[in-house]
Amino acid sequence: MITQDSDPVAWTLLIDELRDASEHLSALITQMVKGRPIVIEEDFGVQIGHIFAHLNRAWNGRNDPQGMKNPTDEQRSVLTSFPIDLEPCG
Repeated sequence: MITQDSDPVAWTLLIDELRDASEHLSALITQMVKGRPIVIEEDFGVQIGHIFAHLNRAWNGRNDPQGMKNPTDEQRSVLTSFPIDLEPCG
């Protein structure tokens, strides 16, 4: 796994993906609770998909410092895809 000591730039990018996911999730929750009483399913899906993309890039890029730093279009597609090596729990 990328660490701050092994690759500070990739570590910062990894943390940024998690922060972005958190910010978007917080904004969605605020919108749903305070902003609009009616949630449009298409908008909800787009926002959830955006949050998943950030989380997926964090998970899929956790061991790939070069991919986190400057991914090609193909690498970005792989990084953004839902993980195949992560079992949902809870």
